[in-house]
Amino acid sequence: MSEPKPPTPTPGDTYKGWLFKWTNYIKGYQRRWFVLSNGLLSYYRTQAEMGHTCRGTINLATANIAVEDSCNFVISNGGAQTYHLKANSEVERQRWITALELAKAKAVRMQAESDDSGDDCPAVPPTSGQGGGCRNSEVQSTLRTLNSKVEDLTTCNDLIVKHGSALQRSLSELEGIRVGGDMGEKIRQVTERATLFRITSNAMINACRDFLSLAQNHSKRWQKALHGERDQRIRLEETLEQLAKQHNHLERAFRGATVLPSSFSNPALGNKGGVSGKGDASDEDDDNEFFDAMEDPAEFITVPADPKYHRRSGSNVSGFSSETGMDDQSVNFDELSLASNPESPQPLELEPVRQRRTRIPDKPNYYLNLWSIMKNCIGKELSKIPMPVNFNEPLSMLQRLSEDLEYYELLDKAAKCQSSLEQMCYVAAFTVSSYSTTVHRTGKPFNPLLGETFELDRLSECGYRSLCEQVSHHPPAAAHHAISEKGWTLRQEITLASKFRGKYLSIMPLGSIQCLFDKSDNHYSWKKVTTTVHNIIVGKLWIDQSGEIDVVNHKTGDRCHLKFAPYSYFSRDVPRKVTGVVTDKDGKAHYVLSGTWDEKMEFSRIMQSSKGENGTEGKQRTVYQTLKAKEIWTKNPLPEGAENMYFFSSLALTLNEPEEGVAPTDSRRRPDQRLMEDGRWDEANAEKQRLEEKQRITRREREREAVKAASSPEEAVTEDSINDSPLKTDAVETGIEANEVSDETDTEDSPPLTPVACK
Repeated sequence: MSEPKPPTPTPGDTYKGWLFKWTNYIKGYQRRWFVLSNGLLSYYRTQAEMGHTCRGTINLATANIAVEDSCNFVISNGGAQTYHLKANSEVERQRWITALELAKAKAVRMQAESDDSGDDCPAVPPTSGQGGGCRNSEVQSTLRTLNSKVEDLTTCNDLIVKHGSALQRSLSELEGIRVGGDMGEKIRQVTERATLFRITSNAMINACRDFLSLAQNHSKRWQKALHGERDQRIRLEETLEQLAKQHNHLERAFRGATVLPSSFSNPALGNKGGVSGKGDASDEDDDNEFFDAMEDPAEFITVPADPKYHRRSGSNVSGFSSETGMDDQSVNFDELSLASNPESPQPLELEPVRQRRTRIPDKPNYYLNLWSIMKNCIGKELSKIPMPVNFNEPLSMLQRLSEDLEYYELLDKAAKCQSSLEQMCYVAAFTVSSYSTTVHRTGKPFNPLLGETFELDRLSECGYRSLCEQVSHHPPAAAHHAISEKGWTLRQEITLASKFRGKYLSIMPLGSIQCLFDKSDNHYSWKKVTTTVHNIIVGKLWIDQSGEIDVVNHKTGDRCHLKFAPYSYFSRDVPRKVTGVVTDKDGKAHYVLSGTWDEKMEFSRIMQSSKGENGTEGKQRTVYQTLKAKEIWTKNPLPEGAENMYFFSSLALTLNEPEEGVAPTDSRRRPDQRLMEDGRWDEANAEKQRLEEKQRITRREREREAVKAASSPEEAVTEDSINDSPLKTDAVETGIEANEVSDETDTEDSPPLTPVACK
């Protein structure tokens, strides 16, 4: 069986040849065609099968290569695959061993580089210009190739040392034996080991030749790149020096601007006899120098901080200055003199920002037996069941409504958008962000009293002001109005409908939310999704949001359809997933939104859309080709120790903070809510029961008055106008307690709803 002599293995080459592979105890070793390429060893029955049928493949990156005897060797990857192979001779076996070791070293190196590819990219700082990225990638690729060649040389060197030592031992043994029958066997061993040494040496020579050729080919290119980097560094140094000079010139001009107004704030100084003409001339020189600096186009470009102003041409600036003339200059000096006059008002003086609290008392760990409460309520109406504050959190429903403004920055950014479609993306993200505070908030907020209010004034800190009020007694309903200095207005009216399903409680917010932008006159509206509280009776409470929201721009007809996917144990999607598509009035999609309502949202622009394959329900899907997604909203981290503070966010911690000057009907003045926050739950429960009893008495009185008014409407006109007032004259002195006596709604007795009900 004479086979052609296989070629000498070289690093990176594909190696092929016949080997005998052990199959089973019946057939024994069978002749197979093996191919070694790209770190993979594959085998076929014949060479003709290479194009269509592969009998097996093993990855050398994780394989172990072991030699059994002169012709046999084993390749195993840890037990899953094991190849027992046999070569025709020891020389052929050693050729395969050499090729396999080289391929394994290269495969391990490539795998390590692929794992660390994300860390290798920033190693070289990016250069300016469009060719910088390409040049960096080319240099990185060349360096990786050279490193690979160096590793090949190291492997070949180890093999040469190994085979050289074996050859030296054979020569020493040959010198010590006598002439006899063992001479032929020893000579044969020396010949085989010399052949192995020659094969390994040839591989080493080939690797050295490849490395030298590659280094010579890239030497000139690297020198050229080095000269280019050096020239670019020189240009950057010159530019930096020029910018430093311009900066110094602007500083001198600014100092001149701050000194000049003192001479113009009092015009009488110029008419005094003691002032010489030389002094007037110097003042005039200062004036000219100041305006020359302001008219310098190059200096003026570097002043604005907003990047969009860097594209303004200097000719427009200087042209504007020349057209204004002396009248505008005199106005500028009058303004400067007004700013420098100590007797004039100082509009730039900033008021100190109030430091808000960052902690509240920790939640007490009171044991509560739910059955002890429920067993005394069998047969009672659900709304009449008294619930302790153990199920509550120390916030009112009005304060929970105000928490929708936690991510007000989204509306600030939306107010600056020029495109209504892009503005729609920010409004949709704001809609989703209002649910981010509900994921761990399983406590029920206090139900507001009729006429109860909550004012959130953040004008000095955030630029907005918010006001909520309980406007309906039965059914309970609240109104919310917020206005911002950044040019947006938000208003909503919310009432709730709930359904108890045994294992869970569904809360459906009714009413709509309106958002208006002053600059564009865009008017958006949407409604809230359904909130579900699971494990009401048994297990740990957890909350889910599900449903669909349509955000509509009533001016342009744009629409954003958001879908909140309900949680499912069998779904492969991420939990709490939200997806949305922004379309114009013609139904054409422009943006895609995706993310989760408890972490972040991203949006990407749609470049092309097409119809795809049918979905699970037989509907044809739409495939959107989009640009790279950009993050539009991410949730703020909870403050430290939030798990002991009802999982309140940084904003929620400040909502019930006592403030001076708030209305007597403000939620901060509720006694039962304040007692609960302070950790005095027994007193809070007693105060809550007292208020509930007063509420029931007041409601019975109203029902009697309603019956009386129906029988004699003429006599009841005056009484209705007095009794229906939310703040009676004789109760104003007691503040919020006046409303608690007369106007508390019956829903305070309802079972433990959750704060997400307002979402």
